[in-house]
Amino acid sequence: MPPTRGRPIALKLLVLLLVPLLSLVGLWAFAAGLTGVDGLRLLQTNELVTNLATPAEQINIQLQNERLASVDFLTSGQGTERLTTQRALTDRTVAEFRQRAEEQHDLSPQMTTQLTALYGKLDQLTDTRRKVDAPGPEPLAVIDGYSQIVDATFRMYDAMILVPDTALYRQASAVTMMGEAKDILSRERALITVVLARGRVTEAEREAFTGMVATRRLLYAQALSHLDSGLRGPYEQLVSSAAYREFLQAEDTMRGQATMKGLPAEAATWPIDGANLWAAVERNQSKAVRDIFQRVTPAANSVLVKVGIAGGVGLLAVIASVLVSLRFRRRLGDELAGLRDAATELAEVRLAGLVKRLRKAEGGPLPEEVAPLEVRTDTAEIQDIVRAFNNVQATAVEAAVSQARLRHGVSKVFVNLARRNQTLLHRQLLQLDGMERDTEQPEMLEDLFKLDHLTTRMRRHAESLIILSDQAPGRGWRNPVPIVDVLRSAVAEVEEYQRVEVLQPPPVALVGNAVTDVAHLMAELIENATLFSPPKTRVDLRTSTTPHGLTIEIEDRGLGLTRAELDELNERLAEMPEFDLAQSDQLGLFVVGRLAARHDIRVTLGPSPYGGLTAVVALPSALLAEQPALSGR
Repeated sequence: MPPTRGRPIALKLLVLLLVPLLSLVGLWAFAAGLTGVDGLRLLQTNELVTNLATPAEQINIQLQNERLASVDFLTSGQGTERLTTQRALTDRTVAEFRQRAEEQHDLSPQMTTQLTALYGKLDQLTDTRRKVDAPGPEPLAVIDGYSQIVDATFRMYDAMILVPDTALYRQASAVTMMGEAKDILSRERALITVVLARGRVTEAEREAFTGMVATRRLLYAQALSHLDSGLRGPYEQLVSSAAYREFLQAEDTMRGQATMKGLPAEAATWPIDGANLWAAVERNQSKAVRDIFQRVTPAANSVLVKVGIAGGVGLLAVIASVLVSLRFRRRLGDELAGLRDAATELAEVRLAGLVKRLRKAEGGPLPEEVAPLEVRTDTAEIQDIVRAFNNVQATAVEAAVSQARLRHGVSKVFVNLARRNQTLLHRQLLQLDGMERDTEQPEMLEDLFKLDHLTTRMRRHAESLIILSDQAPGRGWRNPVPIVDVLRSAVAEVEEYQRVEVLQPPPVALVGNAVTDVAHLMAELIENATLFSPPKTRVDLRTSTTPHGLTIEIEDRGLGLTRAELDELNERLAEMPEFDLAQSDQLGLFVVGRLAARHDIRVTLGPSPYGGLTAVVALPSALLAEQPALSGR
């Protein structure tokens, strides 16, 4: 009989979330429309104006004055006292701004970024002044130096300005654009001063002035179109004034002036036209800034009042939603928690233990390892998930068993082939020994020695396959062997053994059952040192006793490894690595790890003073014995 299908989880979730969702959506859709967070930001703007905007505006005014004073000084060579006084005023204003800015907390990330950028531009003020004081400065570079600082203040205004996509934001943005247009007017006045002093316009100055005029007029037109009637009136009066028209004529004349010709007669009135317009613009801008910030607090209070009403009305709906939801949450939560615990126990305990056991020994899974999951639930979807987990478990167990069989089969193939090669190589070594004893010709004897050495290396590689299969090589010693003989035996199994120098070790011996494995381990490390170091360099073997055993250092003069690579290799050597066929290029590393784990030997890699690597092999005292009078096999 099929199990009874429980109620769908979709129905439970619908009952659980329907009331809270309807209440919360209705409440917070209304509250989001009122932008309560934006109201708080509007209130915070007053504080930002006091601590940042107002001091920054004073910086702009002083920089504009200092820019004009600097240009007067450059063109006439006079006005040193005026420039010095103005610089002192600017420094005092900058210091006050920094002090007020440090007292401002809880800045937005955008505001913090722009404030940091402004600090960087203020730090460049000294370089700009140095250009003014140096002989023969470029006036355009001086004007641009001051302008970059002022531009940074306006970018700070953009980050600070109220709340986007509101009428108040658009008005504030328009006032800020008027402020930028005002600063460009200041730059034009400074450049006019330079042109009048020289009596002609250079091509670079004409191009710069043309760009200033186009930007100022564009900003002025865009800002004027966005201002409401309460802010636009003074600017419209200014546009229709005689002072504005006269300055427009001065701009047009200077833009069209040929670079090599003299200035027209009316150029003498340009400074007066600029000063008249500047006075009116400064008056209008100051009034507009005051008006825009006077609107902030009422707008913020209105937003917060609406949000408060909405929150009070919606509180009852939220409470009702929570109470209804709690009734269903616990039951469904218990079912899901049971499913979670069962799945966790399957993944982290049962399957992990099965895989670990199959790696160590053959055999099938135990009954408790393949028992199906049991979760108490009457929800249909959770029952389906449990059945899916049971199917996954069966598939995973089958895959783990198949992989284990494959591993054991590969291991047996390794051992079988290695044993056969080992037997043949041992017979070949015996035959070579006999040929070496029967040969007296030096050249023939040298070739036999080379063949003997090559066969010895082949035997080590065959033994590596046996070691990777968790088997022991056939060779072994019953009695302790002096450590010096073990090290020499390891060196003899390396291709470039001539480069290896074994420094005199202490008079200790190695127990017989560890001789073969330690010699093999040392041979792998020594060969690695010779392979990854220049051909004519030396590899040193130093041995010293410690309170816990014997330490052998293998030092090469290669290129070395990075710290990350060393850490990865040492981590593998600290734990017996599982042999991975995909990493056959690191066969020696797996062999060393297996041999070290078999005898509780610690192998670590570190940088060498010569630029290469130093492999440190720490043999425990349990593997050491007193050195016998004669070594025997």
